[in-house]
Amino acid sequence: HPDVEPGIVGFAMSDASDGPARILRVFYTGLLYLALPMVWLRLYWRGRRDPDHRRRWAERLGFTPPLPQRGCLWVHAVSVGETRAALPLIRALQARYPATPLLVTTTTLTGSRQVQEALGDRVHHAYAPYDLPGAVRRFLQRTRPQLAVIMETELWPNLLRRCAATGIPVVIANARLSERSARGYARIQRLTAAMLRDVALIAAQADADAERFRILGAPRVRMVGNLKYDLTLPDELPTRGRQLRRELLGEQRPVWIAASTHAGEEAQILEAFAWVRPRWPELLLLLVPRHPERFDNVATLCQERGFKHIRRSERQPCAPDTAVFLGDSMGELLLFYAAADLAFVGGSLVPTGGHNVLEPALLGLPVIFGPHMFNFSEAGQRLLEAEAAWQVADAAALATLVDRLLANFESRQIAGQRGRAVVECHRGALRALLDCVEMLLARPNSG
Repeated sequence: HPDVEPGIVGFAMSDASDGPARILRVFYTGLLYLALPMVWLRLYWRGRRDPDHRRRWAERLGFTPPLPQRGCLWVHAVSVGETRAALPLIRALQARYPATPLLVTTTTLTGSRQVQEALGDRVHHAYAPYDLPGAVRRFLQRTRPQLAVIMETELWPNLLRRCAATGIPVVIANARLSERSARGYARIQRLTAAMLRDVALIAAQADADAERFRILGAPRVRMVGNLKYDLTLPDELPTRGRQLRRELLGEQRPVWIAASTHAGEEAQILEAFAWVRPRWPELLLLLVPRHPERFDNVATLCQERGFKHIRRSERQPCAPDTAVFLGDSMGELLLFYAAADLAFVGGSLVPTGGHNVLEPALLGLPVIFGPHMFNFSEAGQRLLEAEAAWQVADAAALATLVDRLLANFESRQIAGQRGRAVVECHRGALRALLDCVEMLLARPNSG
C-alpha cells in the first residue's frame, strides 16, 4: 500500500531484550510487585464509595474470562477519554471484520462503564492486566489476540515484550508524546528503546509526536493524524440537548459549561463565575468534574461559595436562582455540550495537560482552555489559529472572556462554525489506521 511506511508489512518480531534493557525490566517488575499491595489497598479504599472498585480483581492478574474463539482483535483504552476516542475505530473494525470477536480492555472503572454504555454486549470487555509477567502471560493465553491496538501512549515493558515474543503485532494508535513525557522516557533510554522496538507500528497524532518517538528509538513510526477528528455525533444529539435545556436547565438562560475539571480548577472557575454573574444574573454554570469520586467535594465547594446548585442525579429542574448545575453523571458529556452556549475544557488551568477540545468544537461551541494543553497541543493550536478557540491564563482572564462572549452572539456563532470546520477538514486518521491494521493482519505470522 503506497501510504504504509516501508517496513510495516514485512515486520518480523525479534528479541529486543538486550542486556541493559533486560536488567531494567527486571528492576521495574520488582518495583511493581512491591507496589501491588498498595494498589489493592487503593482499590479497596475507593470501593467504600463505589463497590464496583472491589469487583473483578482477578482480571487485573490476567484471569480474564476466556473468549469463545481465538484470534480476537484487542483494543485497549485506559479510561473514559481514550474509550471515547476509540469508539470510531472499534465500530469500523466491527464493520470491516464482522466475524472476528473484538475485545476492549480498560484500566479504570469509569472506562469500563463507558464501554458498557456505548457498546454493550457487542464487544467483550475485561480489565487490562497489570504489567506483571505472569498476569500478562495468562491474559494473552486466555484471550489469544491476533492483533493489539493500544490507544495513545500506554507503554508497558512486559506486555510489549510478551506480545513481540509470541508474534502478536501491537499498534500504538492515536499516539501522542509531549515534550515532558519524552524527557521522562529519555531517562530510561535503553528500556524505552527496547519497548519501542517491540511495537509493530506507532501511529502518531502529529509530526511532532512522531519525531519524539523516533528520537527515543522507535523504528516504525507513521503520522496518521488524530482519531478524535473522526468523531461522529448521534443524529439526535442536538434535539436531546435542547430537550435537556428546556426540561432542566432553563430554555431562556445562557449556559456556560466547564467540562472535565480537576482538583484546584473548580475553585478558579467558580471565582470567574462570581465575577461574571452580576452582569449576567441568569447565567447558569454547568460544571462537570472529570472524576466521579470528586462529585461530592465539588458540590460542597459550590455550597461554600454560596452558589445554589442542583445535581444531575437529582433529576430536578433548575429554579430561577439556581446558579450551578452539577453534572454528576457518566457518559453524558456530549449531551451537556449540546445544551450549552460556550465551553471551557478543563485539565488546562492546572498542569494536567488538557482534555478533548474537538468535541465541543464539532458541536459548534466557542471553546476556551487554560495554559496547560500539552496533551492536546496540536488540536488546541489548530482551533486557536482558526479563531475558533481562546486560551486564558487564569480565572480573571477567563471571567473577562466569558463576559465578552456572552455579550456577542455573532462572535460565538462564527467561532462555532470555524471550530466545526477545523474538525471536518482534518478527518482521515481512521481510514489510514484501518489500512495499517489490514496490512498487519495480512502478515502470514499474525497471531
